Amino acid sequence: MQKQGTVVRWDASRAFGFIRSPDTSADVFFHVRDYRGSTPPREGLAVVYEEIHVGGKGPRAMAVLPLAPAVGAFQPQSPTRTQSTSPRPTRRTPAQRAGQAQPTPRKRPATSSQPPTAAGSALIHLLMLGWVGLLAWGLWAGRLPWWVLGAAIGVNLLTFLVYTMDKSAAQSGQWRTKESHLHLLSLAGGWPGAWFAQQWLRHKSRKTEFRAVYWATVVLHCAAVVAWLGGWLRGL
Repeated sequence: MQKQGTVVRWDASRAFGFIRSPDTSADVFFHVRDYRGSTPPREGLAVVYEEIHVGGKGPRAMAVLPLAPAVGAFQPQSPTRTQSTSPRPTRRTPAQRAGQAQPTPRKRPATSSQPPTAAGSALIHLLMLGWVGLLAWGLWAGRLPWWVLGAAIGVNLLTFLVYTMDKSAAQSGQWRTKESHLHLLSLAGGWPGAWFAQQWLRHKSRKTEFRAVYWATVVLHCAAVVAWLGGWLRGL
């Protein structure tokens, strides 16, 4: 289905971005391979595209074409009155039109998602220290078997690897990992690895809904560890 929208985010180093359209509730992902314009994509560029849905991972744009060159091609015709005296300056090259249009889209669009705050970063590091301390005390007191240490390290390494693979899939437009699977890894004890992956890879770190569920998995896992070490789950 063909739609019109505006590029609200473009990452040139990673060759992908997002289009916002009034006809679609969520921002539409597109890769540079799906772009058909003669000039590089940029934020603020009006485009027309074909919207598809693959694997339940949100909308994706194909055959993305810029609208700005088509509209601007006839706007410079107003100086034709001076064409008799100075005909050459009235003709503009594509590079001149692109250079003239670039300074305008400097404004960053407002988005509902925000990067993690300093308070959130401090809180998660305190939780990590407390979590490591609880596990160490549980191992020393004999309330936890020693294989728990290896399992905790393994699940965090696995979580970081899964985030890395999902980040690569997002950049190349391949099959993505379900967000529910990422949350299950966090709930199983991989939430520290998930945090470091979100910050170092810049993946899932700005999506408000995902971050809210992630924090819920952190709270539930830490509460379960405290309950177990406190003996509240011994009778189950």
